[in-house]
Amino acid sequence: MSITKYILVILLFPIFFGCSNDTVNNNNRYLPNYNFSIDINMDLPLYTNLQFTGNPVYIDQAGIGITGVFVMNTGSGYVAYEATCPNQEIASCSAMTLNGINAVCPCDDAEYSLFNGQSEGKEFPLKPYSIQIISPTVIRVYN
Repeated sequence: MSITKYILVILLFPIFFGCSNDTVNNNNRYLPNYNFSIDINMDLPLYTNLQFTGNPVYIDQAGIGITGVFVMNTGSGYVAYEATCPNQEIASCSAMTLNGINAVCPCDDAEYSLFNGQSEGKEFPLKPYSIQIISPTVIRVYN
Protein backbone atom coordinates (compact mmCIF):
# COMPACT_ATOMS: atom_id res chain seq x y z
CA MET A 1 0.00 0.00 0.00
CA SER A 2 1.42 3.34 -0.96
CA ILE A 3 1.81 6.28 1.40
CA THR A 4 -1.07 8.09 -0.37
CA LYS A 5 -3.46 5.25 0.44
CA TYR A 6 -2.41 5.32 4.11
CA ILE A 7 -3.03 9.05 4.28
CA LEU A 8 -6.41 8.63 2.61
CA VAL A 9 -7.45 5.93 5.10
CA ILE A 10 -6.32 8.07 8.03
CA LEU A 11 -8.30 11.06 6.74
CA LEU A 12 -11.47 9.06 6.06
CA PHE A 13 -11.45 7.09 9.34
CA PRO A 14 -12.99 9.90 11.46
CA ILE A 15 -15.69 10.54 8.87
CA PHE A 16 -16.92 6.95 8.93
CA PHE A 17 -16.66 6.34 12.64
CA GLY A 18 -17.03 9.77 14.22
CA CYS A 19 -20.66 10.55 13.38
CA SER A 20 -23.94 9.01 14.45
CA ASN A 21 -27.32 9.91 13.00
CA ASP A 22 -29.38 8.88 16.03
CA THR A 23 -27.51 10.74 18.75
CA VAL A 24 -29.76 12.91 20.90
CA ASN A 25 -28.19 15.41 23.28
CA ASN A 26 -29.88 14.91 26.66
CA ASN A 27 -27.43 16.89 28.78
CA ASN A 28 -29.43 19.04 31.18
CA ARG A 29 -28.26 19.57 34.75
CA TYR A 30 -31.85 19.71 36.03
CA LEU A 31 -33.24 16.59 34.34
CA PRO A 32 -31.89 13.07 34.94
CA ASN A 33 -31.60 10.53 32.12
CA TYR A 34 -33.93 7.54 32.52
CA ASN A 35 -33.93 4.69 30.04
CA PHE A 36 -37.33 3.82 28.58
CA SER A 37 -38.95 2.73 25.35
CA ILE A 38 -42.55 2.89 24.19
CA ASP A 39 -44.13 1.82 20.92
CA ILE A 40 -46.93 4.14 19.83
CA ASN A 41 -49.58 2.67 17.53
CA MET A 42 -51.28 5.57 15.74
CA ASP A 43 -54.20 3.28 14.79
CA LEU A 44 -55.30 3.45 18.44
CA PRO A 45 -57.74 6.30 19.24
CA LEU A 46 -55.43 7.73 21.92
CA TYR A 47 -52.71 8.38 19.32
CA THR A 48 -54.59 9.06 16.05
CA ASN A 49 -53.78 12.80 16.30
CA LEU A 50 -50.15 11.93 15.55
CA GLN A 51 -51.14 11.08 11.99
CA PHE A 52 -51.63 14.82 11.37
CA THR A 53 -49.15 17.70 11.54
CA GLY A 54 -49.20 19.91 14.62
CA ASN A 55 -51.36 17.75 16.90
CA PRO A 56 -49.21 16.88 19.92
CA VAL A 57 -50.01 14.03 22.27
CA TYR A 58 -49.08 13.84 25.95
CA ILE A 59 -48.05 10.38 27.15
CA ASP A 60 -48.12 10.15 30.94
CA GLN A 61 -47.68 6.40 31.27
CA ALA A 62 -45.66 5.37 34.35
CA GLY A 63 -41.96 4.87 33.57
CA ILE A 64 -42.05 6.93 30.36
CA GLY A 65 -39.85 10.00 30.87
CA ILE A 66 -39.81 11.88 34.15
CA THR A 67 -43.33 13.33 34.17
CA GLY A 68 -44.28 12.04 30.73
CA VAL A 69 -43.47 12.75 27.10
CA PHE A 70 -44.86 15.05 24.42
CA VAL A 71 -44.88 13.58 20.89
CA MET A 72 -45.76 15.51 17.74
CA ASN A 73 -45.82 15.09 13.99
CA THR A 74 -43.98 18.11 12.53
CA GLY A 75 -44.88 17.35 8.93
CA SER A 76 -41.29 16.38 8.16
CA GLY A 77 -41.06 13.74 10.90
CA TYR A 78 -41.82 13.17 14.55
CA VAL A 79 -40.37 14.77 17.67
CA ALA A 80 -40.56 13.66 21.29
CA TYR A 81 -39.71 15.78 24.32
CA GLU A 82 -39.68 15.36 28.07
CA ALA A 83 -42.78 16.92 29.67
CA THR A 84 -40.79 18.32 32.62
CA CYS A 85 -39.72 21.97 32.82
CA PRO A 86 -36.09 22.01 31.63
CA ASN A 87 -34.80 25.19 33.33
CA GLN A 88 -35.20 24.55 37.05
CA GLU A 89 -34.95 21.80 39.62
CA ILE A 90 -37.79 19.28 39.57
CA ALA A 91 -40.60 20.53 41.80
CA SER A 92 -44.36 20.15 42.27
CA CYS A 93 -44.93 22.61 39.38
CA SER A 94 -42.55 20.87 36.94
CA ALA A 95 -45.12 18.95 34.87
CA MET A 96 -45.66 20.94 31.68
CA THR A 97 -48.99 21.33 29.89
CA LEU A 98 -49.91 21.61 26.23
CA ASN A 99 -51.12 24.86 24.70
CA GLY A 100 -51.63 24.14 21.00
CA ILE A 101 -48.18 23.46 19.52
CA ASN A 102 -46.41 24.73 22.63
CA ALA A 103 -45.52 23.20 25.99
CA VAL A 104 -45.97 25.53 28.96
CA CYS A 105 -43.99 25.35 32.19
CA PRO A 106 -46.28 26.39 35.08
CA CYS A 107 -43.27 27.21 37.30
CA ASP A 108 -42.20 30.22 35.20
CA ASP A 109 -44.87 30.41 32.43
CA ALA A 110 -42.21 29.79 29.76
CA GLU A 111 -43.57 28.46 26.46
CA TYR A 112 -41.54 26.00 24.38
CA SER A 113 -42.24 25.28 20.72
CA LEU A 114 -42.83 21.60 20.05
CA PHE A 115 -41.45 22.09 16.54
CA ASN A 116 -37.92 22.88 17.79
CA GLY A 117 -38.01 22.62 21.61
CA GLN A 118 -36.86 26.23 22.08
CA SER A 119 -38.09 29.00 24.37
CA GLU A 120 -36.82 32.53 23.95
CA GLY A 121 -34.31 33.56 26.59
CA LYS A 122 -34.02 30.14 28.25
CA GLU A 123 -30.75 28.29 28.81
CA PHE A 124 -32.06 24.79 28.06
CA PRO A 125 -34.51 23.71 25.36
CA LEU A 126 -36.96 20.87 25.93
CA LYS A 127 -35.18 17.57 26.55
CA PRO A 128 -35.42 15.57 23.28
CA TYR A 129 -35.93 11.84 22.98
CA SER A 130 -35.14 9.54 20.07
CA ILE A 131 -37.76 8.41 17.55
CA GLN A 132 -37.67 5.26 15.44
CA ILE A 133 -40.20 4.59 12.68
CA ILE A 134 -41.32 0.97 13.04
CA SER A 135 -44.06 1.02 10.38
CA PRO A 136 -46.30 3.63 8.72
CA THR A 137 -48.51 3.63 11.84
CA VAL A 138 -46.10 2.68 14.65
CA ILE A 139 -43.26 4.76 16.08
CA ARG A 140 -40.93 4.03 18.99
CA VAL A 141 -39.93 6.75 21.45
CA TYR A 142 -36.92 5.92 23.58
CA ASN A 143 -34.02 7.21 25.60
